Amino acid sequence: MKKYDILTTDKETLRKWYSLLTLGRAIDDKAPVYLIQSLGWSYHAPYAGHDGIQLAIGQVFEKGVDYFFPYYRDMLSVLSAGMSVEEILMNGLSKAGDLSSGGRHMSNHFAKLEWNIETVSSATASQNVHAVGVARAMVYYGQKGVAITSHGDSSASEGYVYEAINGASNERLPVIFVIQDNGYGISVPKKDQTANRKAANNFSGFKNLKIIHCNGRDVFDSMNAMTEAKQWAIENQSPVIVQANCVRIGSHSNSDKHTLYRDENELKYVKAADPLYKFRRMLLRYNRFTEEELLEIEAESKKTLSAANKKVIAMPDPDPATILDHVLPEAYEPKVYTDGTHHQDGEKTNLVTAINETLKAEFRHNPDTFLWGQDVANKDKGGVFNVTKGMQQEFGEKRIFNAPIAEEYIVGTANGMSRFDPKIKVVIEGAEFADYFWPAMNQYVECTHELWRSDGRFVPNVLLRLASGGYIGGGLYHSQNIEGALTTLPGARIVYPSFADDAAGLLRTAMRTKGFTVFMEPKALYNATEAATFIPEDFEVPFGKARIRKQGEDLTLVTYGNTTHLSLAAALQLSNEGYSVEVIDIRSLIPLDKDTIFESIKKTGKALIVHEDKVFSGFGAEIAATIGTEIFQYLDAPVQRVGSTFTPVGFHPKLEKAILPDTQRIYETAKKLIEF
Repeated sequence: MKKYDILTTDKETLRKWYSLLTLGRAIDDKAPVYLIQSLGWSYHAPYAGHDGIQLAIGQVFEKGVDYFFPYYRDMLSVLSAGMSVEEILMNGLSKAGDLSSGGRHMSNHFAKLEWNIETVSSATASQNVHAVGVARAMVYYGQKGVAITSHGDSSASEGYVYEAINGASNERLPVIFVIQDNGYGISVPKKDQTANRKAANNFSGFKNLKIIHCNGRDVFDSMNAMTEAKQWAIENQSPVIVQANCVRIGSHSNSDKHTLYRDENELKYVKAADPLYKFRRMLLRYNRFTEEELLEIEAESKKTLSAANKKVIAMPDPDPATILDHVLPEAYEPKVYTDGTHHQDGEKTNLVTAINETLKAEFRHNPDTFLWGQDVANKDKGGVFNVTKGMQQEFGEKRIFNAPIAEEYIVGTANGMSRFDPKIKVVIEGAEFADYFWPAMNQYVECTHELWRSDGRFVPNVLLRLASGGYIGGGLYHSQNIEGALTTLPGARIVYPSFADDAAGLLRTAMRTKGFTVFMEPKALYNATEAATFIPEDFEVPFGKARIRKQGEDLTLVTYGNTTHLSLAAALQLSNEGYSVEVIDIRSLIPLDKDTIFESIKKTGKALIVHEDKVFSGFGAEIAATIGTEIFQYLDAPVQRVGSTFTPVGFHPKLEKAILPDTQRIYETAKKLIEF
């Protein structure tokens, strides 16, 4: 391996490095000025003191081959990797042409997706699991390179950092985790973060993991460390942690005042340890450059920044009229069953078999599909409910495999793997029961944000499956409903079938749709005879298209999931008494078929919303508000709702029965509303 030092490194390389160092520092110093002038850069985290390691990160990164997930302090890293001053200023000033987000994301979050400099969020180090996911794809598709993810030392305290490093070492993936240790997490010193003086040493017991310590203030030590890390990761197909000792010369960011928690001696020390001036002194001391040559390079850097500044300031700002663009990607449009209905003649299939057979059919249709989750591929078992039974046997261990019990890792690596190629589709069982999904909510948010945040440049091709709901005697963590919380976050399609044919049709559409879809599976109906139907081999259901399960004139009943069957039973009971109830199974929560609901209410004049989730803040509240806001004039009575009590779902059968809605409660509410 080539070793870098002041005497043997060629002069042209040294010139390039010094040019990058001075240019980066000029931008770093200029950023706060833009804020003072009210031109932008309202968030700026100065990198000064991290110069050596950031120069090295960019120099070892090979665009189009490697993947780089920078954090908010990585300005010099992306400049060293090849991003132009104009591209960096466009991000800092939040211009419409900003390659990271078009001004939608915070400044100091840099990306250039065509080079594989990836878009990341402000949830620091959450990109680690994305790096692991894309490295998994690199190995599968035979691309020789590394995924580099970078963050501060305090971020190593996050649970998902452990999950990422554990997963990468277990799967033996070429990921370089760079820890830029400046001693602080904003104002919190490292002694309050971890017992080890070096955060990397927390992971010293991991198999297949190499840890390299370097002086992140020194250009040559950093170059040697990153070069060694990349070579070792590729040759051994295993992860590396590079712990870079840095200093933070300034405040954490422009919203921080470091003099409130750092004394004068410390501030003098960090200024004296400035890597840029150390490198400059070395170039002069070892006679590699003259003072005049260095002054010339510094003048060129100032000139480059000045020219870029003039161009970028004149560039257009984001257009407020575009805020609704790129919330969801375009959906796949069914070719045959355009309204999501079909004849019912033929042998019936239960819901769990419908999902299993459709998954297999779609995995045959697209060879670039993958599935993982907890307990989904262990010999003849296919998940707790055997939804994925037989898939690993047919499609192999590289496409169907078990994940650690780490929900954040499951979702985050799916996001990351889909970055490698848009043809990839990842299906994940996000948790064994939907109730256990909460640890993954950070990565759920990432998946919903990506398309909008990147201004349409990237969307994870991820289908999230969740076995949901009660009526199984499962109690807490086995019977709750979470769709009401998930629907508050824009950026995901959310579907919730009640019958086997809709499960198959919605799953097929979701598998063929670009972007992030949540597929809620009512587990109480997996093997229920009332949910079994005939399913055409090529059945597809469009998103946002409800299905009228029963025609009626006196009342519109809107429902989905388990309560569809309870509602149909209540409607039948009412029909025996001479009442006519129209039952609408919405099937799709986002997008919602308002047209079908509205047309029915215009006919009946009354609306009852039924779902299994809690009445208070459940998804039915949104439907009720939409009805009241948009078609109030057609109502002959107040909109009513039936759902669970505002409690968790209890374990004892008597408690569950008292909490969850049943046919009798639906019947009584519907009858009272009809007679209003």
